[in-house]
This record gives sequence, C-alpha cells and structure tokens, in this order.
Amino acid sequence: MSEQGQRSLVVIAAHSGDFVWRCAGAVALHAELGYRVRIICLTCGERGEVPKLYKDDRSMTPAKARDIRKAEAVKAAGLLGAEIDFFDGVDYMLRPSEEMLERAVAILREVQPNVIVTHAPIDHGNLDHVTAHHFAMEARMSAQAVGRPGGSPEVYGMTIPAPQVYYFEPGQPELSNFKPDTLLDISSVWEKKWAAIQCVTSQPGMWEYYRNLARQRASYAFGKPGYVEAYQRLFPSTVKELS
Repeated sequence: MSEQGQRSLVVIAAHSGDFVWRCAGAVALHAELGYRVRIICLTCGERGEVPKLYKDDRSMTPAKARDIRKAEAVKAAGLLGAEIDFFDGVDYMLRPSEEMLERAVAILREVQPNVIVTHAPIDHGNLDHVTAHHFAMEARMSAQAVGRPGGSPEVYGMTIPAPQVYYFEPGQPELSNFKPDTLLDISSVWEKKWAAIQCVTSQPGMWEYYRNLARQRASYAFGKPGYVEAYQRLFPSTVKELS
C-alpha cells in the first residue's frame, strides 16, 4: 500500500493504447475512489499499432510515431486521473530488457499496489501482449524479493505484498481462453473513458469496437443499458459468504 495508507493500482501494458481500450474505466473509477493509479507502457506501439500514421504521412518514422503516441497517452492518462510511465521498448516484437524490469520493480516498490492490471497469458492476436503479461508477473515476483536489486537506493530492499492480478479483456477473447469472472460497472465514468479513447487519434478504428464491447458487457452483466469492462482474476478471493 502506498504512503499514508492510500490504496493503489498499477497497470502494465504492452502498448500505449492498450490501457485506454481495455481498462480506462477501471483507471478512472479507482482514481475517483482515491486510489493512486500508475500506468506503465512498455512500448508506444510505434511500429505495429499505427498503420494509419504511416498511411497518412509517407515521411512518418518510428521516432515521430512514438512522439505522437506518447502525447496521446499522456493526455488520456491525465483525463483519467493517472500517472504514466513510458519504458520505450520496441514493439513487434517486444523484448524487455533487464533495465526495464528493474525500473518496473522500483515502481512497484514505490507505489505498493493493491492490484496489478495487465494482459492475459494467452493472446494469439498479439504476442507483445503475452510478453507484457510475463513481464508483469516477473516484476511482481521480483519486487517481493528483498535481496533483488531494482531501482534507487531508497526502494532497494523494500518489498511489496502479493497484490491481486486482473487480466483485462484481450482483443480476441474467444481465441485466448479468456473467461471473465469479474464485470466492472464503469457506467459512472464512461464519459471519461470515452474522452480518453478519443485522445488516441492514431487508432480511430478501435473507438466504436470498444464502445460496443462495453455496452455488450453491460447487457451481459445486468441486462440493461450501461458500460462494463470484463476482467479475469488470477488469484482466488477470500470471502465470508457466497453472493
């Protein structure tokens, strides 16, 4: 748990747009509840996520695309009430370095998350997402090892408790063995998520897909109009009664 008992949530995503599509509602909702929310983008997706940028501008380069994507993500995170970090890895294919892992460990030890939100372990549509999942789990495990270096002297030697992990919904859930067991009602913060979605002008084709998905999940969750994000919990919850 972060300083002064504040609860916290960390998102670890492969590309800078992933948190917007898949968990922006959770980010906004928990920020409103007083959580400290920190988003880690391992890459900006400047090589494989933004064909529109290269189609519209024949002089586009990965460096230019990265700058555009960073600006989009910073704006989106600000609207949602979150902090954001860019690790500047290379997408398609993502190969995280030891330095990236140490940086993630330092962030986890600083933030002391109650919850980590990341990609599911299976995603045949994008192997960067699978790599990000393994990276998140490695960071979680490494941050609990008291003798494991990671980050500045202020955090070295500090560990985090074992936070719950939630997988957000893959783009092709039917191909990824995704079985949601947690449906989060984001209706109260939908306008924030929709505003964040519209920040990602480099991927306009995703906007309606994720608006429709949130509506469909709401119909599944409570049979009436609204907006819902689906998650799969990694570890079992301890409860006193079934409900």
